Amino acid sequence: MTDLFSALAPVLAVLLAAIAALVAAAVLRFILNRVFRRVAGIRGQTTRARNPFRVTVALVGVHIGLGITSAGEQWFAPVDFVVMIGVIAAVCWLAIVLLLVGEALLLTRFRTPAQDTRRTRRLETQVTLGRRVAVALIVTLAVAGLLLTIPEVRALGTGILASAGLISIVAGLAVQSSLTNVFAGVQLAFTDAIRIDDVVVVEKLWGKIEEITMTYVVVRVWDERMLILPSTYFTTTPFENWTRTNSKIMGTVELDLDWRVPVEELRAQLALLLNGTDLWDGRTGALQVTDATGDFVRLRILVSAADSGSLWDLRCLVRESMVAYLQTTHPGALPRHRWQSVQTSPDDDGGAPTAERAVAGNGDHAGPGGSAVGNARHGGIYGGSTSAEQRKQQFSGPGESAFEERERRSVGNPA
Repeated sequence: MTDLFSALAPVLAVLLAAIAALVAAAVLRFILNRVFRRVAGIRGQTTRARNPFRVTVALVGVHIGLGITSAGEQWFAPVDFVVMIGVIAAVCWLAIVLLLVGEALLLTRFRTPAQDTRRTRRLETQVTLGRRVAVALIVTLAVAGLLLTIPEVRALGTGILASAGLISIVAGLAVQSSLTNVFAGVQLAFTDAIRIDDVVVVEKLWGKIEEITMTYVVVRVWDERMLILPSTYFTTTPFENWTRTNSKIMGTVELDLDWRVPVEELRAQLALLLNGTDLWDGRTGALQVTDATGDFVRLRILVSAADSGSLWDLRCLVRESMVAYLQTTHPGALPRHRWQSVQTSPDDDGGAPTAERAVAGNGDHAGPGGSAVGNARHGGIYGGSTSAEQRKQQFSGPGESAFEERERRSVGNPA
């Protein structure tokens, strides 16, 4: 009877371990569902971690049961070695799954349907990168644990530790670039320089941050190409982030036209166009003459939109509409080159001003239809509206009080 019990003891240990794993998994899942019942998606996440937990508890139970019942058997050492490898692998699996579950629950809690969720994107970037670093650390520790279960490897480890100085130098030189990218990736995540879904301009390409890993960043370019850049690119190279604080953005449309272009009529046409489209966010819409040399005058139209995609479509719409308006109503304002033959005579006054020139040089000359337009309201970028005045304040410096404080400091601390 004793021999029969000794023979069946390992089998009973395995069965009891399996039963204990099933019971423990069911009890733990019930407790978690009750405690976190108000958390969205908790049932699905506990189901996700159920199998790794069962395997881990079962293997730990088998290891303990075999150690109690069969420690003196000849087959115990190799079987226990295999079971120990399984325990390490199962614990690694469970830890990774728990990290994934925690990440999913955290992001689900803070994710909102709002259009511009800067806090959510920042959290998602940091949590994702932190999870990847933790997974890499867990896998490294698991591999180290597996290797240390082999006696020969433990002996080799003693020799390695004895020459750790030389090996650390060689290893440091070998993985220098990789470690640099890893540190750059961590820096990107926790300095908030870029986040997932940020709109950026890199290498003169406009795209969206698709993925941030420990060593590289994936940028989805506007034409669906994927641009892979090392993490160090974003810590050593200047780049544009159009959604750093919000998605609002401004852009320009430039037109080179003839000197006879009716500027005020174009301003009125621009206002009519902007008020009739949903692409404009209502913040800024201005038309100014920014250059007047040679054969052309340059008109710059500044418009604003809620995001970069809307801005692109709005700029194209404004450009197309202005070109069509000039073609149909003011073809004489289209760009052209002029050549004039000048004949000199003894009575030539050398180009003295004539009545016609004097009229042309007057800022209050008659515009189309004979109405004076020189004193008409000028829609400026830094004046003329509430948003323009706010923009002026942004670029007016720190203010007179700050200038006076700096002056006092410079007088009190002469160089």
